[in-house]
Amino acid sequence: MKRNGKSADTVCPVARSTEVVGDRWTVLVLRELYMGASRFEEIQIQTEATPQMLATRLKSLEADGMVERHPYNEKPLRYEYRLTEKGKAFYPVIQALRAWGETWVKREDEEIAVRFTHRVCGHEVGLDGMCPVCGVPVERRDLDATLSATFAREREERREAFKAAKG
Repeated sequence: MKRNGKSADTVCPVARSTEVVGDRWTVLVLRELYMGASRFEEIQIQTEATPQMLATRLKSLEADGMVERHPYNEKPLRYEYRLTEKGKAFYPVIQALRAWGETWVKREDEEIAVRFTHRVCGHEVGLDGMCPVCGVPVERRDLDATLSATFAREREERREAFKAAKG
């Protein structure tokens, strides 16, 4: 999809990929979809994007084949957003950003924000996307997530602030 009237005039896959997911807001939208959010309001609350910004990112992700809209309410018409196979295939990139962030951009006194447990064996999966017990690579659908108390509180505070702002 062209962004700002331009497209990557290159065969470089990195440049072409950043045409689809090359901004903070798009990556945060995808993070929320991987965390199970599917409705506009919840994605907006957790990304803290403006409605216009979020609508633009979701439309772009839909046009790029990363998400699909599905109606969940007829009157008024409301949609939820679901990852396509292409969107699901981006998960290792999110996992790599998570691992890098946990290693390099958090304070030493902070705990891991999200811990993942392999559903098959019940053991925690580290930051490398491999089950240390089974020795197999895992995908998001193979994992149960547990938020740290701090991250869970942060997300709940966003919900409460959003509700208070709406009146």
